[in-house]
Amino acid sequence: MSSHRTLTRPGMGQGFLRTGLCIGLAGGLAEIVVVWLYSALTGGDAAMIARHVGYAIGLGGASAATGIAIHMGLAAVLGVGLNAALQTVAGRSARDRVVFPFMLASLAIVWTFNFFVLLPVISPDFVHLLPYGLTLASKLSFGLTAAVTLRALPPAVWLRSASGPSYAGAPVPASANARYSRT
Repeated sequence: MSSHRTLTRPGMGQGFLRTGLCIGLAGGLAEIVVVWLYSALTGGDAAMIARHVGYAIGLGGASAATGIAIHMGLAAVLGVGLNAALQTVAGRSARDRVVFPFMLASLAIVWTFNFFVLLPVISPDFVHLLPYGLTLASKLSFGLTAAVTLRALPPAVWLRSASGPSYAGAPVPASANARYSRT
């Protein structure tokens, strides 16, 4: 019988999904703040932009609240996808070396795809609601905020695996994560 204590980690999906949702929702909120600030400074109508988000996916007459909900839902999905891609590309080194460049480059690619491929097809009017520079700044604010949020989370929460497949639900020596314990 072993004399050292053990902790049981939750399955990898739980922390992985939660991390993706956190970075996506934080990034989506950052985009809303950028558009709202721009609208406030220029006399624009941020609610009209939010309503157009609903219109862009076929919900004519959508409220601003509906547009924001759609935006945040898409941001959450993007956050989970970014977390998956980051873990696939960088693994454990993500936190130390590549998180900021990865997030900023990924969001620049998402912006390029959205404004030059997807939106011109599904909602050409949406492309011209705001200046390209502002929409790029908004998307980069998502990337920056996602990176900052990811760096703020303890590694035990956002890492997909600590030691291979045995991570999901396997007992781990208590000392391995003692500094991340919230008990």
